[in-house]
Amino acid sequence: MDRAVHVIGAPMDYGADRRGVDMGTSAIRYAGLADQLANAGVECLDQGDLPMPRAEERDPDANQPVEGNAKFLREVEDVTTRVASSVAATLETGAFPLVLGGDHSIAIGSMGGAARDADLGVVWFDAHADLNTPATSPSGNVHGMPLAATLGHGMFDGLEWAHAPRVREESVAYVGLRSIDERERELVRESELTAFTMADIDDRGIAAAVEDALDVATAGTDGVHVSLDLDWLDPNVAPGVGTPVRGGVTYREAHSALETVYERDQDEGILRSMDVVEVNPILDEQNETAELAAELAASVFGKRIL
Repeated sequence: MDRAVHVIGAPMDYGADRRGVDMGTSAIRYAGLADQLANAGVECLDQGDLPMPRAEERDPDANQPVEGNAKFLREVEDVTTRVASSVAATLETGAFPLVLGGDHSIAIGSMGGAARDADLGVVWFDAHADLNTPATSPSGNVHGMPLAATLGHGMFDGLEWAHAPRVREESVAYVGLRSIDERERELVRESELTAFTMADIDDRGIAAAVEDALDVATAGTDGVHVSLDLDWLDPNVAPGVGTPVRGGVTYREAHSALETVYERDQDEGILRSMDVVEVNPILDEQNETAELAAELAASVFGKRIL
């Protein structure tokens, strides 16, 4: 990549039940993100973390929607609005925005900023569909809603801070789904979203699934946002996540997937933005998951194991 990478920290844990994911930004940096990017030949500028109050200082039910449940909705709006502004400002300088989480609800901001003046495709590396709305969510946790928000589902339709009209269902592809609520399953089937499950990866291989996902995300768009949730990997490989699900991708499959993204970007210049989310150091083992997050981010920019 011939662009500088600007790292934007969004240490938010408003969207999740389990505390600790707000320390993920520090853990990824401590794991050597800057060195990993330098080894990939990438110029890196760390913009630091966006300031935000601790969840314990706020009332999670202070701004509930008319229907359903969404915890810390006011705080999520505030943070994602600032993330979107930071991402958009970074793109205006010609640099590449790499957003570190925090929980996955920060992706509302990273996608919103990247789609402010562009049609944006999305590749969603995640065990979960993140397609709930306050009306369908069994938990009220917004980290299970970022794609629904960005696509304008339910109460998010037309909501300026959440809905990004230039992200369309037909330009979004999941890779590695394996834990989906029943209502989300119906929504995926009824929508124009493309989903490659772990079964598809087992049948076809990770590289083929990622190539097909990139075909979806690049068709008729101006660039691609990559969203990497560390619970996409098997918890034996990435234990430090709040919602682990057995049966995820392996260490090598994960690197192969992100290397495939890099190779496609080298050929076509498709990458526009990226976020890396859901590293929880409290649940981790010797910062193993944060180290993996740093490695995988570097793979997107050309770092190779061999």
